[in-house]
Amino acid sequence: MIALQARANGELSHRLNNGLEAALVSFGSGLIIIAVITAFNPAIKEGIRNLRAAVANKEIAQWKLLAGALGGSFVAIQTHIVPLIGVAIYSVASIAGQTAMSLIVDRIGLTGGGKKLISKRRVAAAVLTVLAVFVSVFDRIDAKNLSLFAVVLGCIAGAVVGVQRALNGQINEHSHQSFTTSLLNFITGTSLLVILILGGVLIGKIELVPLPAGPWWIYTGGVIGVIYIAFTSTIVQHLGVLTFTLFSVGGQLVGSLVIDLISPTNGVNVSAYLVTGIVMTYLGVIAGGVSSSRVQKPKRL
Repeated sequence: MIALQARANGELSHRLNNGLEAALVSFGSGLIIIAVITAFNPAIKEGIRNLRAAVANKEIAQWKLLAGALGGSFVAIQTHIVPLIGVAIYSVASIAGQTAMSLIVDRIGLTGGGKKLISKRRVAAAVLTVLAVFVSVFDRIDAKNLSLFAVVLGCIAGAVVGVQRALNGQINEHSHQSFTTSLLNFITGTSLLVILILGGVLIGKIELVPLPAGPWWIYTGGVIGVIYIAFTSTIVQHLGVLTFTLFSVGGQLVGSLVIDLISPTNGVNVSAYLVTGIVMTYLGVIAGGVSSSRVQKPKRL
């Protein structure tokens, strides 16, 4: 799903020549979709009431409800540094940040699903996955005039995603409804992007342009995001952020392979590096183990 969303948002950004506007269209359309679903779904409204009660009872801090803003921050960083270092190096930096942060948030139990120990096996799995991504994009890396500052920002962007997934897991634990978590993410993420774009327009750095007429699939990023956030906020509680990240990276690589085979982007060919990276990623999943050691979550009195 990530590969499909990236392809849709990437094409929209290319046609608009404005990454932030494309991100706002994606987040905004997702917000409209989940808002319509909410109007006819009592379970989502119940989830909102559950969250309000959890905040009132101080079971969850209010700042944790801003997880969606982290998603907006991720997109904002991404659209600015990819032109500087390219998609290939950005992918490696982002995955490195995700896997490193996943170890930390799992250890402190930020997902709400209990703590996970930082074992040698889990560290090895994280390192192997980063190497797998590096191998998969090796033939596309152009390190000339490389900005190390931009690479560091790429790592930070990946770390932001790791924290967002963890917070979504905790929000979902209190809302008991994954689509409520998705709704909250799209509200906060869209709000942040609106603020960024308005600020850019006011200072003359951003100029909004009319949306292209098609093709239709470039506008599917929002609906994919709604489903993805709802799905991940539930799964991450049970698998932990690191294991989920390992599976997610593998899925991204397989999805990219399928897309490049069916509808290749100009100048992009399926290579042995990409296939090797996919194999290494799933070796990382096996090395990490789906059922890693978990510290039992304290029972509530």
